[in-house]
Amino acid sequence: MSLNLAPKELVQVLSYGKAKAVADKLNSGIVIGVDTIVCINDKKLGKPKSNQEAFQMLKNLSGKFHQVYSGVSIIDCKTKKSIKDFEVTKVKFRKMTENEIKAYIQTREPMDKAGAYGIQGLASIFVEKIEGCYFNVMGFPVHNIYKNLKKLGVNIFEYEKWKGK
Repeated sequence: MSLNLAPKELVQVLSYGKAKAVADKLNSGIVIGVDTIVCINDKKLGKPKSNQEAFQMLKNLSGKFHQVYSGVSIIDCKTKKSIKDFEVTKVKFRKMTENEIKAYIQTREPMDKAGAYGIQGLASIFVEKIEGCYFNVMGFPVHNIYKNLKKLGVNIFEYEKWKGK
């Protein structure tokens, strides 16, 4: 696999790999795989490997729009039918000071998150504008998943039925 794929293609490949690794071990059930990356100016940002990398990522996002892509793959283990899809959301950070970025990094919150931030946590204070699915930025695009579950014939409102009771 090449990381040189377009973001929407890359996240679908990665999410499908996650889902398939689990689905191959099951005879029934629905498996959902999701993978998320952050992109700015055609550069893909994964999880930072160091404080310095987190600082550089956040400095690059400061005062600008960026895109958050999530790949969604759903596999019906019984029928072997699958769906691959993606979601993209635009996020604009306000201009951040270097001291704010350093203080945020000291919380350790950015270290396990694509793009070095978690919108649902302290980084929410940096978000000036969002266009699209908020849950996508958190790494789980709820509407997209619901839409694609329906395409596979899964009615989430029949919870008691499909959980095996």
